[in-house]
Amino acid sequence: MKRRWISWWIANIIWIILFVVGTAVVWTREVDGAGVTQTPQLKLLAFIVLLIAFIFPLIVQAAVM
Repeated sequence: MKRRWISWWIANIIWIILFVVGTAVVWTREVDGAGVTQTPQLKLLAFIVLLIAFIFPLIVQAAVM
């Protein structure tokens, strides 16, 4: 059981790091991959999409617990 908890915490730390890095990339970039200049509204929209993508694993983890 202890191994399971350790791996669960490691997985959560990896998810948090990925979310923080993704958020930093979204908020610091000036131009996206398509060449569109990022306005604050477009950055917010990209962050919301990123947030939705990370809500699914959160829901799965909450359902398993």
